[in-house]
Amino acid sequence: MKILHAVATLSPETGGPAKACLEMARAVARRGHEVAIFTTDLGAPAEPAVARERVVDRDGVSVHIFPVQLPKRWRASWPMGRALRRQIPGFDLVHLHSLYLFHDWVTGAVCRRHGVPYLVRPHGTLDPYIHRRHRLAKTVLEHAFQNRVLSRAAAIHYTTEEEKRLAAPYACGAPGVVVPLGLDLADYQRLPPPGSFRARHPEIGDKKIVLFFGRLNFKKGLDVLSEAFAQVARTREDVHLVIAGPDHGMRRKTESWVSARGVRARTTFTGMLLEEDKLAALGDSELFVLPSYSENFGLAVVEAMACGLPVVISDKVNIWREIEAAGAGRVGPPEAKAFARMIEEVLADPDGARRMGERGKALVGEKFAWDRIAVRLERVYDAILAGQALP
Repeated sequence: MKILHAVATLSPETGGPAKACLEMARAVARRGHEVAIFTTDLGAPAEPAVARERVVDRDGVSVHIFPVQLPKRWRASWPMGRALRRQIPGFDLVHLHSLYLFHDWVTGAVCRRHGVPYLVRPHGTLDPYIHRRHRLAKTVLEHAFQNRVLSRAAAIHYTTEEEKRLAAPYACGAPGVVVPLGLDLADYQRLPPPGSFRARHPEIGDKKIVLFFGRLNFKKGLDVLSEAFAQVARTREDVHLVIAGPDHGMRRKTESWVSARGVRARTTFTGMLLEEDKLAALGDSELFVLPSYSENFGLAVVEAMACGLPVVISDKVNIWREIEAAGAGRVGPPEAKAFARMIEEVLADPDGARRMGERGKALVGEKFAWDRIAVRLERVYDAILAGQALP
């Protein structure tokens, strides 16, 4: 098969969506398929803006990078639009990532014109909590093109059953298929030496690290985390909060929350961590926390489990049922009192926390490894191309 992924950006600062797109494409390419990604240079680190298309090979995936002209919200790239119109007819199938963006409009229209089937991965945008935000602007885009893109899709690619259930009222009648995201497990098998992260942040000392990593944005429940940690810190002197991730408009507010609660000196903001730095933080931490108000999957949670960490997450993180069933962590509502209690329970039982970590690691190997997921994606693609019922 010849498969094209269309995504607005592969910048690591956008978090899970970019990481998942690249790794998904790479996993399917390893099964012998020809896979390409069309994207923009939005957020490209330490590289000059490209004046025209640039093509790079990323582990067997041909990544086509185009200059972006309107980076805010619309993320339009006229050269990318022209390339999509020219090249989509040469692909068997298109995998479209995100909604309400320039590449959705162009890709959907070109695919329909040439009879090329496409899947849409909404990245949680159809969750009611996200769907109602900026409703007026979204309504305009829905009438202009987005409802048509959804209703004519061969499938909507959800990453959890919970995401599919929540999105049902807004899916425009398109069929849905559930295929999770994953990790390349080899990337998490060897962690940096213990103490590597602490050595870079001497203010932590030998305290137990409560770790959050992800984008610092409105949906991550950082207000809940600030208050929950403050409650834990009142009864324990041996804890330190680490908040790691790129600022998406919430760092200053989060700093004000931890300051107001008297725990600023016991909180470290690292900014974005990548590769060895991220693994070092995971390796030195006691537990991982994510009190999100909405999370269509939660790739950071899976990364934490792959490193053997117990996780404390909200029941709005859509893999919570799998984690609860596996006994890999604690699950509760995104409320400070509930999170403080769950954090305290994990910290108070080191043996139980270790067992949670082991069960989480086993869960990742069983359900969230890309080599397994690639087979499922391949079956979905085959069924679409053959006109058969979705698996």
